[in-house]
Amino acid sequence: MTPLLRTAGHEVYTPTLAGLGEHAHTLSREINLETHVTDVVNLIQYEDLKDVILVGHSLGGMVIAGAADASPDRISHLVYLDAVTPSDGQSLFDCLPEYRDTLRQVAKSVGDGWLVRYPVDYGTFGVSDENDVKWLTERLTPHPLACYDQKVRFRNPSALALPKTFIHCNGYKKVGVKEYWTCLPDSFPAGWGLYQIKTAHDAMITAPQELAKILVEIAKSPRILAPENR
Repeated sequence: MTPLLRTAGHEVYTPTLAGLGEHAHTLSREINLETHVTDVVNLIQYEDLKDVILVGHSLGGMVIAGAADASPDRISHLVYLDAVTPSDGQSLFDCLPEYRDTLRQVAKSVGDGWLVRYPVDYGTFGVSDENDVKWLTERLTPHPLACYDQKVRFRNPSALALPKTFIHCNGYKKVGVKEYWTCLPDSFPAGWGLYQIKTAHDAMITAPQELAKILVEIAKSPRILAPENR
């Protein structure tokens, strides 16, 4: 996604959250949702970024919601890419309770009670190309369970007024034998922008060109809600 968006003339930042990816050496039991929110808030502040279009994918919806509450004056639009859309006081497990038992059991059995090792029973979330699967699985790293358990808190009313868009990946809704995503567009508050892509959950891998086109369109008028049902 980064080269596509930069080619379109946009400044792009892709922060790696604490304990993950190339920051795997910092992984610890103390990392939780607040840690990851702070990662994003600090990047925005130390890079002195303004009018940020903040995109969160999947669990990243929890992170951008918390970051927006902490720095609403620096953010112009929140984009939830097939992501959880929490209310005040909700955790990921509150939003998606069907994950709770499985991920806690994974952490208990192979993660010393605090670490979720991937992939678990959910495969690659619809990524099927052999090269993409190889690229993806080589980069999966364990994830602290506390990030799923900790609740996000909204304390800043101005954050609630930020424009928001949901990008719904509706082309693949099976992982193993069950539906995996419950954040359906008809449950969103009135006024949210909505785009739909007929692709798998990891659209940045399975439909990068289409996703980049949508993000560029949102960036043209970040303070105006994206058109519904595109």
